[in-house]
Amino acid sequence: MSTSMSLQSKFSNIFKDINSDFPASIVVFFVALPLCLGIALASGAPLFSGVIAGIVGGIVVGIASGSQLGVSGPAAGLAVIVLTAIGTLGSFEAFLLSVVIAGVIQFMLGFFKAGFIAYFVPSSVIKGMLTGIGLLIILKQIPHALGYDFDYEGSESFFQADGGNTFSSLMDAWNLLTPGALFIAAISMAILILWDTVLTKKHRFFQILQGPIVVVLLGILFNNLFQSGVLNFSLSPEQIVDLPVSNNLAEFVGHFTFPDFSQLSNIAIYKVALVMAIVASLETLLCVEATDKLDPIKRVTPTNQELKAQGLGNFVSGMIGGLPVTQVIVRSSANITFGAQSKLSAILHGIWLLLSAITIAKFLNMIPLASLATILIMVGYKLAKPSLFTSMYKLGWEQFAPFIVTIVAILLTDLLTGIGLGLAVGVIFTLHHSYRNSHYMKRTESDEAGRKVYHIELAQEVSFFNKASIIAALEEIPKNAKVIIDCSNSKSISYDVVEFIRDYHLHAKLKNIDVETIAFIEPKA
Repeated sequence: MSTSMSLQSKFSNIFKDINSDFPASIVVFFVALPLCLGIALASGAPLFSGVIAGIVGGIVVGIASGSQLGVSGPAAGLAVIVLTAIGTLGSFEAFLLSVVIAGVIQFMLGFFKAGFIAYFVPSSVIKGMLTGIGLLIILKQIPHALGYDFDYEGSESFFQADGGNTFSSLMDAWNLLTPGALFIAAISMAILILWDTVLTKKHRFFQILQGPIVVVLLGILFNNLFQSGVLNFSLSPEQIVDLPVSNNLAEFVGHFTFPDFSQLSNIAIYKVALVMAIVASLETLLCVEATDKLDPIKRVTPTNQELKAQGLGNFVSGMIGGLPVTQVIVRSSANITFGAQSKLSAILHGIWLLLSAITIAKFLNMIPLASLATILIMVGYKLAKPSLFTSMYKLGWEQFAPFIVTIVAILLTDLLTGIGLGLAVGVIFTLHHSYRNSHYMKRTESDEAGRKVYHIELAQEVSFFNKASIIAALEEIPKNAKVIIDCSNSKSISYDVVEFIRDYHLHAKLKNIDVETIAFIEPKA
């Protein structure tokens, strides 16, 4: 009886936020679908492999993850690695074996508690990452909204496969504008703004029925009106979702591909797996931190559990023909933007991907990319609101500089490079801060011998980074003075600093400086 009550309680807890999670899951599904296809295309993999990764990321990772609002799936950051790996290994089946092994490595990283790495990324860099992604989404989706669809959906890199870049695509989009796509995008944007600023405040109904769902349905309607000639516009096949169609369950199962286990002795398989595991883990941990920052009630995701969940996801995805998965910020932020409250939304979006691939692919292939682009532009705006720049500037340069560098670097390179550069700037400020706070020096009145007395009190933690500032302070002490070096408050002093203080006793004699130390421990010879 108690077991039955416990299961009933767990079941009710899972579905307690269904009113919020259900509509959010449909929005995330519409956002994820073209991204899964676009990233598969950019990876040189079968289109269906992207859908499989989306399904696994939603259902398998969603269930195993401790993240309440994160959404996993194929990531643009791995597209180049996947494309190169398939060519290097010689077949997609051999590559799938690398995905399986990468999953095992990730699971072991979680087991050995490597998730702590996420906590070393400063808040300013995480906020810069979110803002940079927001601006990137807007810049990348404007061409799709205008009907220029030569860059794959989900691209995050500045330089593109066609030789252009993010900004040249904007110019080309205006020159090659498609009136039908612009018409759909304009109406879609008007609906989203009206829904967000007016209708949701008027009635509960408009909170349950999300604006993006209406936008997608109207997009399908307009596309059909274009094709029937009722409206004098048209869309090309490249401007519409293109999901592989399965006419029955047997055809659907036929899309699955399995790893080539005969390649287990191939060293190159393990090299690719290690690279994928490291990059996928870094992307996931960074996205976990960013998603937790966006969470309205600031829940904290257990990072080691997340690595295990991602490892399980990659193992399953590789076993059935899917691309590698990570937690991804675009889908996660869309999930949060449109009201998700728990992990049920991510799981449901995976179920919708699965059911749609089996049953309604033909219907989904009527959705204009312009409709989906406007939804993503709205997500991008909410990530990169102008007020955020003002608030970060008010915090001072130590916060603002890494924030801006991360944004600019993401826009001009890619996600991981941008975060790396932002982190480097953050470290420079930290080192400068450490340099300035290594010690406190005060000058006291002259002693009985008439010498000027300088009292240097070292900080609690003195690392080798502090050596330069301590040397500079001691070198400024004039001849014929006395210096007291007080180490009594220090819990840890770097060997480099200890060694210098020892040597300073000898050097100071040349300037007739008397050196006294307090609680100083001589370095071992």
